[in-house]
Amino acid sequence: MSTLDLIIAERSRDIGDFLVGRLLPFRKKRMVGPFVFIDHMGPSVIGPGKYMDIDQHPHIGISTLTFLLEGEMVHEDSLGTKQLITPGSVNWMTAGKGVTHTERTPQHLRKGQNFPFHGYQIWVALPKEREDMDPEFHHIDARELPYWEENGASFTLVAGNAFEKSSPVPVHSELFMVEIKTNQDFDLEIAGQLNGEIGICIVEGSVTACDNKIDAGDLLVSKIDNQCALKIKENSHLLLFGGHPFPEERFIDWNFVSSEKSKIVQAKKLWEEKKWPMVKGDKSYIPLPSLD
Repeated sequence: MSTLDLIIAERSRDIGDFLVGRLLPFRKKRMVGPFVFIDHMGPSVIGPGKYMDIDQHPHIGISTLTFLLEGEMVHEDSLGTKQLITPGSVNWMTAGKGVTHTERTPQHLRKGQNFPFHGYQIWVALPKEREDMDPEFHHIDARELPYWEENGASFTLVAGNAFEKSSPVPVHSELFMVEIKTNQDFDLEIAGQLNGEIGICIVEGSVTACDNKIDAGDLLVSKIDNQCALKIKENSHLLLFGGHPFPEERFIDWNFVSSEKSKIVQAKKLWEEKKWPMVKGDKSYIPLPSLD
């Protein structure tokens, strides 16, 4: 049996003014550990007539992890948070029983100039016993994240625990997310360093695993007990993520994730009736998608 489980190609998805690449969920692999959703934003150019403006929308049952590689955007939520997101920092919003937020291009970048934009929007499902927790927001600056170098490769531990290090991001289950950049060919030893299922997102460059070459834009899904070596080409950029899967299935409907369908039904009803907490001073509202 091959230790290479699945290669998932990025699929384009239209979100209005932008096309994003959907990596998770995938019909053959709905989750990797607790990671339930990954959208690749860009790389693209933001400017007049093409700004990032995602109006108010709700979430339950997850933590959202926003990780930018280039560009900036502003997060505002129903907790009263207003936070500028910059490259390398981590925005970690735990929706729990319910939160509303917006994501927009900041005003200081709306002065006629163009700028690059590139990043990832990630959802991490909460354990069943924490799905109804009170919502929280945490911002962790890039300088606070564990960083180290090894034989031509640099590592940043974005979230969770890996390589005997721990990130300050306050996660709610056993997981990891690691950024790796190489300036020369690098053999990565993952056995004993990462716990649980593993997703390997190739941002730039390529990797070779079990005699299979995987290029930028694809997601490789493997397992920790696989002994297949991972060879990373020079000038590559990877995101490794995953962790221990939950024993219960997770249901996804629009922006709602839960181990119980009834909670999603209730969340949709409250959003339609506009009975959710909203972002102060923001009148925008994204309605539930139609059945069509």
